[in-house]
Amino acid sequence: MSEHFIPLSVPNFSGREKEYVNDAVVSEWVSTGGSKVSEFEEKIAEYTGMPRAVACNSGTSGLHLALMAAGVGAGDEVLAPTLTFIAAVNPIRYVGARPVFIGCGQSLCLCPTLAEEWLAAHTERRDGACFNKRTGARVKALLVVHVFGNMADMQGLVALCEKYGLILIEDATEALGTRYTEGPYAGRMAGTIGDIGAYSFNGNKLITTGAGGMVVSNHPDWAEHAKHLSTQAKADELQFIHDEIGYNYRMTNLQAALGLAQLEQIEGFIAHKRAMYEFYRERLDGKNGFRILPFRAGVRSNHWFYSLYLEDARHRRDDVIAALREQQIQTRPVWALIHEQADYGACERYGTELAEDFRARIVNLPCSTNLTEADAQRVADALLAL
Repeated sequence: MSEHFIPLSVPNFSGREKEYVNDAVVSEWVSTGGSKVSEFEEKIAEYTGMPRAVACNSGTSGLHLALMAAGVGAGDEVLAPTLTFIAAVNPIRYVGARPVFIGCGQSLCLCPTLAEEWLAAHTERRDGACFNKRTGARVKALLVVHVFGNMADMQGLVALCEKYGLILIEDATEALGTRYTEGPYAGRMAGTIGDIGAYSFNGNKLITTGAGGMVVSNHPDWAEHAKHLSTQAKADELQFIHDEIGYNYRMTNLQAALGLAQLEQIEGFIAHKRAMYEFYRERLDGKNGFRILPFRAGVRSNHWFYSLYLEDARHRRDDVIAALREQQIQTRPVWALIHEQADYGACERYGTELAEDFRARIVNLPCSTNLTEADAQRVADALLAL
């Protein structure tokens, strides 16, 4: 048995990262000032086809900025997925709002059909706004997560939000580069279709700045407000005048330098991710009680994470993870559902049965952008031997 460790998802610094970071160091602009930040913002805006991108220090802060820029605040309610990482939902609480948890469809993303069923049964319209009949709170927004780089049903969600007067916020922290190839949104990327969206550049993401994020919006004034809030809400920088409560959510010049080098390689990273997904699919899908979950048709996904679904009941999630760990192969389960977490148990939820099934049966496989076929074959062999 091979001894070397196969990680789940690690960065790939095979481009000009050292050169660009060294440029930032030599310039002595290493903190939150410097030209690399604005250059990175411009390059992300260009890549996503958006008029403006706003850099910040994490995907979580990006979502916090998005909610504040959208005007979601104390007492509001926000439809949100229960099948996601908790950082997608915590910012709802940061602004004093409360989530209503909606289950997922086969794509793992929040299901518009389930969301509409809940809205139809539990809300009423007053003066063009949507209110929860039980709590009396305004249901102001829907926050969708493009889980593992799989595009949510944006056509259905846009129509739903228009019908009920909801703001549509996209958590595209796992989906930079995912875009529609067919239909009315052909060419549009995850994060750019709703009112406002956020990306992440955490260490395990498709491209990384170590830690960092970005906000884009179809409302230019929202993007500018997000920028203002992220830089301590300075109305007069020289005189230290601040016109509202701001945040130190800025990205550093060193991080942006890293991001610029990573962004130059993004299409190659996606191509490799897709090739390795197909490698696993050919060897594991429909074999030994396993399925490799598909990505949405009509979409070029970034294939960020690959989900092995344990179709045969003889395979228990934690046993599979433990068996692979013994062979120096890192995997992980899908997240614990948010409605089961501290502070969220009292929140309303609807249609979570499929999310509960995915929680129990999904194991995510190694998927780094520098994963080799030899290592992927070792993973496949270990699974087929179970």
